[in-house]
Amino acid sequence: MDAPRWIETGSGSRGLVFLHGVSGGAAGALDILPRMTLPGWRGLAWDMPGYGASAPVEPVSFDTLAGAVVDLLDEAGLDSAVLVGHSMGGMIALQAAVRFPERVAGLVLACCTPAFGAASGALQKAFLDRRLGPLDDGASMRELAIEVIPTMIGPGSEAEVVHDAVDLMARISPDSYRAAMHALVRFDQRAALPALGMPALVLAGTHDTVSTPLVVRRMAERLPLATYRELDAGHLAPFEEPEAFAAEVRGFLAGLDNLPVTGTR
Repeated sequence: MDAPRWIETGSGSRGLVFLHGVSGGAAGALDILPRMTLPGWRGLAWDMPGYGASAPVEPVSFDTLAGAVVDLLDEAGLDSAVLVGHSMGGMIALQAAVRFPERVAGLVLACCTPAFGAASGALQKAFLDRRLGPLDDGASMRELAIEVIPTMIGPGSEAEVVHDAVDLMARISPDSYRAAMHALVRFDQRAALPALGMPALVLAGTHDTVSTPLVVRRMAERLPLATYRELDAGHLAPFEEPEAFAAEVRGFLAGLDNLPVTGTR
């Protein structure tokens, strides 16, 4: 299977990988990636399989997506990396940490939760109806984005954030988006949190109504080596407050004094 495609900045023996959310792509990290990549680090941002320039995987599940993260690390020549996951990307980072802990040197989990929610069936159906119903009714990805993206941001966000996020979501293949959404509602790694021994930074948006600060904080409390921070933003915190987000990541990276050096494999 082909490794996912990525964009890259910086150079060095240590790596961080930005994993975008279900409505994103590597192109969305063009601004944030250089901001959070310290000197001596390589910063990578992927197109999730089926998104952007990356080939799809079958089936689309968190196991296959975590495996794709390892494929990317192999292709990039990194023994391990810090995974910076936003929203669904944070869930993928968690899955990779559970399955391949030796490849994950640290975690930055932003605006994500360790599970979709109560596995009630009704909750999942209602969520999928809201997010996929417009596509079923003939809407385009851009029309869906125009409806969904404004509900994700905080009250102080600039119009440009919405514009850029809509443009990014509009590029996603409807089939890939559908597959990702169906995987999303089945995610649950709550039981694994206490056993994850790598350092973690957990970031919430104060105004996030998708992954609420209360739920995100509870996730942080169950991770043995986690630090919790809040940003004055909504669910799109890395893009609403890019410098504050990047500063938190840079501080976390700078604190990883004992991080093993990762060279070319």
